[in-house]
Formats: sequence, C-alpha cells, structure tokens
Amino acid sequence: MNIKVVGAFIALMVVGSVAYAFLAITRAWVLFTSGDVVQIVFGLSIVVIPILGVALIGRELLFGWSTRAMGRQLASEGGLPEYHGELTPSGRPTKEDADAAFARYAQDVQVSPQDWRAWFRLAIAYEDARDRKRARAAMRQAAKLFASGR
Repeated sequence: MNIKVVGAFIALMVVGSVAYAFLAITRAWVLFTSGDVVQIVFGLSIVVIPILGVALIGRELLFGWSTRAMGRQLASEGGLPEYHGELTPSGRPTKEDADAAFARYAQDVQVSPQDWRAWFRLAIAYEDARDRKRARAAMRQAAKLFASGR
C-alpha cells in the first residue's frame, strides 16, 4: 500500500476520533450539569469511552512507528531475515519453510534475550508461521528493547 494513502487514512482516523471525542465531551457536559446522579454516571461513560479509543489508536500508531524504525535500521544493517525456500503466491514462505526457519530465530532469542534484533526477527518468524498473537508480543518486546537502547 502507498505510504501517502496510509498517511491519509491515519490522519482521517485521528481527526475523526478527536472530533468524536469533542462531541462526546460536550454532550457529557450537558449531562454533568443536569444534577441527576444517573445522568452524571452516564456522562462519565460518554467521556471515558472516546478517551480510551483515542489512547488505543495512539498506542497502535506508536507501535507502528517503532516497528518501522526498527525495520529500517535492521534493513540498513542487512539483518532482515531471508528465506531460501518455496514461497506462496502472495510472497510469504510456505508453512513448512517458515516452521523450519522459526527454530533458528527462537534459538537466537534464547542466546541473546536482550537483543531487539533477535526479537524482531523472531516476530517476523512468528508472523510467517501464521501465529499473529505471538508475533505482536515478540515485536512489542523488540520495541521495548529498542526504545531502551539495547
């Protein structure tokens, strides 16, 4: 996907979320000033939900930016994982080849658990092995180590 399209989509989502949060807060203010306990509690829920939504979007944006920075640095160092096996029509390694490569990247993390590069490669291996939950967890660990400068 084109980076300009992604940027425009992100900007649209952020602007829409902020606009929704503003609208929700103004409606909540009306409920807060009513003096009725039930309306005040409902007003609190109206405020908390959009703020939580904006926080979650921000968290995912930071995750994406840190992943991008790590990927660029690793690519400039020539450290991205390479597969020499068979690829699917979409360009991903076959399940069998991904599982075979996974063992190597898991071993790298066991040898160097404080190396963000090893965690990044493990995250890609998890993704190639079709285990998205563990891939995101490994990438979050890589981002944590990357941010701490290890």
